Amino acid sequence: MVANVVAVEVTPGKRVAEGDILLVVESMKMEIPVLAPAAATVLAIQVDVADVVQEGDVLVLLEQD
Repeated sequence: MVANVVAVEVTPGKRVAEGDILLVVESMKMEIPVLAPAAATVLAIQVDVADVVQEGDVLVLLEQD
């Protein structure tokens, strides 16, 4: 699946809870939130708004709390 990044909701250093929205991608005219899998700290954002991403790409680096 190919998608476009439409929003980045976090910044490096931000602490997130399980289920928080990290970013939003759009594919086939549907917006799909990318959620935090667990409580963590955001280490790095690997994408910018308007980037094209594919399944399996690393979008956000997290360090689990």
